[in-house]
Amino acid sequence: MMKSTFLKLAFGAMALAFSASMSTAQDLKPVKFSLDWTLQGNHAIWGLALKNKYFEQNGMKVSMDRGYGSGDTVVKIAAGAYDIGFTDVNSVIKFNAENPDRTVLAFYQVFDKTPNSIIALKKSGITKPADLAGKKIGAPESDSSRMMFGAFAKANSIDPASINWVTMAPNLRETMLVQGQVEAISGFSSTSVFNLISAGVPQDDIVVMSYADNGLDLYGSVLVAMPDYIAKNPGVIKGFVKATISGTVDLLKDPAAGMAAMQEIEPMFETKLETARLAFLMEKGVLKSPAFDKNGLGYVDPARMDLTIKTNSEVYKVAAPAADKVYTTEFLPPASERMPPK
Repeated sequence: MMKSTFLKLAFGAMALAFSASMSTAQDLKPVKFSLDWTLQGNHAIWGLALKNKYFEQNGMKVSMDRGYGSGDTVVKIAAGAYDIGFTDVNSVIKFNAENPDRTVLAFYQVFDKTPNSIIALKKSGITKPADLAGKKIGAPESDSSRMMFGAFAKANSIDPASINWVTMAPNLRETMLVQGQVEAISGFSSTSVFNLISAGVPQDDIVVMSYADNGLDLYGSVLVAMPDYIAKNPGVIKGFVKATISGTVDLLKDPAAGMAAMQEIEPMFETKLETARLAFLMEKGVLKSPAFDKNGLGYVDPARMDLTIKTNSEVYKVAAPAADKVYTTEFLPPASERMPPK
């Protein structure tokens, strides 16, 4: 009799635990998240957030998909295809200026500096921005570096009309450069440099002209969502920021763990290459920077963001969107909870 009662109690406890677990799982808010590109080392921020259940701890069930360029990601967020996106803030500014009735809003600064760049090979004879005049430059049409080239040209006294742009699919950009079909390409240095290395090009043969080092000290990639989504789901936005910070701290502490998390998501993930790409972003002050070290991850200097907005408006000859239509810091935790590891 006692044994029967004990079993009933045990099974009852198990049923309650299972029911609570199911209830918790059902309570998680589904969130569709788009990256800016195919899976790369810096995306391990969210690979670790998934693996270590930081999203779940903050009430979300996140599905993460690769992207096809920053410009494309912004369009997909504005169209409602995704809830949250990782994209270049310069693409956001351009889109918002041209679509004032369908703006997206940045709510967390992931990259302190833009990795937008022009990349060439030494054999082209291109060694500095002025050498680009009259040359063929290749890039996908929605590439953020291509869209921002006007500002780069202005900062370096290049006539934009002298450039012969060649449009190609994203996966053909570096191939066409190696084959000599174009003389330079635009893109994130952290993407194109390592794609070229992967294709067998020695790193010493690659010429990188970064926008940030050539007159454009602009902010880089951010997390974005539609304003109405943010207004309806403030808890999701706060939770996504917290999970992102936790994932970033973990990645900075242990890059190898981040690469392992990404390999679980994509078995073909090239750990060695992506480890080098991540180190490149950290060394260049993109993902880890003096400003983040001092003020906490996600920090935004209003004056520098104003400059980023103004530069974009001048390039595209559009009215500069108000700063509060481009970004918000409302969902940042206190700086003490955002400090990167020493």
